Amino acid sequence: MPVGIETRPSVAAGNHTLRARRVVLWLLATAAAAPFTAAAQAPPAPPAPQPRFVVVLDAAHGGDDTGGRLANGATEKIFTLAFTVRLRSLLAARGIQVLTTREQDATVDLNHRAEMANHANAQACLSLHASESGSGTHLFISSLALPARPGDKTPAQPARFAAWKTAQAAWVPRSLALAGVLNSALQHAGMTVTLGRAALPAVDSMTCPAVAIEIAPERNAAQQTTAELDNADYQARVAGALAAALLEWRTDAWRIEVRQP
Repeated sequence: MPVGIETRPSVAAGNHTLRARRVVLWLLATAAAAPFTAAAQAPPAPPAPQPRFVVVLDAAHGGDDTGGRLANGATEKIFTLAFTVRLRSLLAARGIQVLTTREQDATVDLNHRAEMANHANAQACLSLHASESGSGTHLFISSLALPARPGDKTPAQPARFAAWKTAQAAWVPRSLALAGVLNSALQHAGMTVTLGRAALPAVDSMTCPAVAIEIAPERNAAQQTTAELDNADYQARVAGALAAALLEWRTDAWRIEVRQP
């Protein structure tokens, strides 16, 4: 008669099996929780990119067009180019992208200056000039009248396709706002500022906030000259004030969405 052999797991074997089951369950639980843990530890999404902000600096005159004669035999075209370089450096140090209409003593057509500003979708354009007449800084806005829509008392918004020689008309309110910011910064720096409107051939074809800036020697109340145009400290103060104004223009909430879709 065969002898039956009954096998029973030992206590040690049972403990080993129990531990193995616990390990398997732990691994399953860890695997299930891994996606949630990874999601919880995932880095935050990067912030949305800031709108592109471009400033155009237009050094007036150049090449055959010397501009006005300044003190000590200097010409306006040389002053505006040198001042543009100074201002561009200050703006770049503040993280502002700058486009210049000329980098050397070269003739640049007025229409081409406007084309560059429009193609860049600039948020501000400063047309830089110099003069021996007057005192301090003169800010000029285009004298073009703002077009109104028939039967509408509110000014028209900038159109997608604007007439070339009058394109600036729809931007006059924003150009006035830009001039206001420039005026405040210059006055805060202790400089005399004169505001005016004039026909501006290059600016009149621009589809962006644009101001023509004419820098004159600094004079006191008795009209005595306290700083000539070639005074490095005077140039630095004017450039510093303009840079501060453009930085404010970039950050002010009311300037957002100056471009039309």
